[in-house]
Amino acid sequence: MENNKNEILEKHCYTELVYQRINKKLKTAFSKDETEKLIRNILEETTVENYLKKGKNFYVSSKEHNIRITVNSNTFRIITVDKVLK
Repeated sequence: MENNKNEILEKHCYTELVYQRINKKLKTAFSKDETEKLIRNILEETTVENYLKKGKNFYVSSKEHNIRITVNSNTFRIITVDKVLK
């Protein structure tokens, strides 16, 4: 899974709508730069054990941030971010 983590870090990207979706799901008002910085930090900090490939998506779960990031495994686009309940 280490290769997948590195590939996600290198290739992840965003669509215009995902910024709005992330703010809505997290109940925030981050700028594009703030959103990208948050996602990047979570992807870097999260251990390989918390990267899961299921079907056509990767799920990156961060217990520290209580967030799960969904990434398309073909395009490496960030699809959504969900709050994870403790």
